Amino acid sequence: MSDDDLDEAVAKFLKGAEKAYGEYEKGYVDADATLDVLETHLEELREAHESA
Repeated sequence: MSDDDLDEAVAKFLKGAEKAYGEYEKGYVDADATLDVLETHLEELREAHESA
């Protein structure tokens, strides 16, 4: 994986995390659902980092 791919993975994580927090703050989802979404994004980011 190139640095560009890793940069893209980081950007995707940040966008997903911001969306999850925003939905939680607006009351659209509960804390458990938000943590599940963040965990998924973290796993994807970790995989991208490990394959770099």
